[in-house]
Amino acid sequence: MSTPAGFDELIHPATRLSVVALLAATQWADFAFVRDSLSLSDSALSKQLHTLEAAGYLELQKEGGGRKRRTRVRLTDRGRTAFEGHVAALRAIVEGAGAPVNSEAPAERRHRSGAGR
Repeated sequence: MSTPAGFDELIHPATRLSVVALLAATQWADFAFVRDSLSLSDSALSKQLHTLEAAGYLELQKEGGGRKRRTRVRLTDRGRTAFEGHVAALRAIVEGAGAPVNSEAPAERRHRSGAGR
């Protein structure tokens, strides 16, 4: 199976995907909101934000100074496009996996069909 168009290796790791998904739902978000929403440490979030910023996927805006310094973050148009493409690629992978998943446990299917008797 080939990788579908739009699949983004940079966004795909779970933490980055969570950050981008959260930011896709808003225009701007405070650093503290993102950190707390995703249960990340300051340093872990900072590292992910800087990686995404270096790729041009998000913009960081620092306001104020000293103890009143506030960092806000938003997806750029490039980041939003990359996220939407990645989500579409993930959907294509799931849809290409075959028939819908049956939610019954295997034992329940065997029992109902008479298998195992």
